[in-house]
Parts: sequence; C-alpha cells; structure tokens
Amino acid sequence: FRPKSNQLSNKPILIMKLIIAATLAASAAAFAPSQVAQSSTALNAFENEVGAQQPLGFFDPLGLVSDGNEANFDRLRYVEIKHGRVAMLAVVGYLIEEAGVRLPGEISYDGTTFADIPSGFDALSAIPQAGLLQIMLFAGVLELFVMQDVTGEGEHVGDFRNGALDYGWDTF
Repeated sequence: FRPKSNQLSNKPILIMKLIIAATLAASAAAFAPSQVAQSSTALNAFENEVGAQQPLGFFDPLGLVSDGNEANFDRLRYVEIKHGRVAMLAVVGYLIEEAGVRLPGEISYDGTTFADIPSGFDALSAIPQAGLLQIMLFAGVLELFVMQDVTGEGEHVGDFRNGALDYGWDTF
C-alpha cells in the first residue's frame, strides 16, 4: 500500500492546525477573570495603606502584622524606609567611588591615602581598624540621635524633616 501524494501533504497541515487550536484554547484561559475570595482578617486594617495595590492588596507573606497591630506595622514601615534610604546612599557612594572620585588626603597617620583604598568589599580589609570603628560609631550616632522625629511634626512614618524642610511638594 502506497499513500497518495496529496495524503502525505495534508498530514503536516492537519497537525499544524491542531497545534494552533490547542494553543489558542490554552491561551484563552489566561484572560478569563479569576475569582478572588474576600477574607475578613486583621490584614484588612492595612488595605488602605500606601503600597497596598490590586490585585494583591496588602501583601504580608510572612504574617508579620497578621494580628493587625498598628504600632508593629508603623515600626516595620519605618525600618523599611530607613533601610531603603541606606541602600540608595550605598549605591550612590559605590558608583561615585567606582568613577574614581576619592577624598583628598590621608585616611590614617601611617600615610595611607584615600586613593590607596580599593573598591568594593576589598576596602573593608584595607581600611585601618580605627577607621572602621569610627564608621560604625558614626552610624550608631546617626541611628540613635539624628534619624528621629524629634519635634513630632512628621507627616508619616519615616519623616525626619523635623520642621526644617518644606518645599511645598505636598500641595501638588
């Protein structure tokens, strides 16, 4: 038995049409609306906070504020903002140093200049111990005494302007 030539040429077309139909049927499910059940938990207390967006709403995968504690939520928000600011400053400092901009002068009394300190994590082993201690002490002073809302005028958690800066941006 030998198939006719038109039977051989129709088989790949039929397979191609079946593949296209299966692909269209599978992709149609991606655009179907999903049913999201509303749950009434303590997390609804934070649904209107900044950062809660649809479709997730308030996203707390570790359940850190599942009890609805407002003070705990504000503390975590404060820490998140502070760490984000520190990370941004660290990136800017790394980029400036990598661009070759260094402080003039010496970093220690033994004659080591700022230009002698390598980039990145290698700098930690090149900075003298007293210098690392000064950096940690400075960060501690900033943490305990400076980065605070001392006047109580903060408009939101993490607002450290203390009434000193008001560019009028909140009127936009």
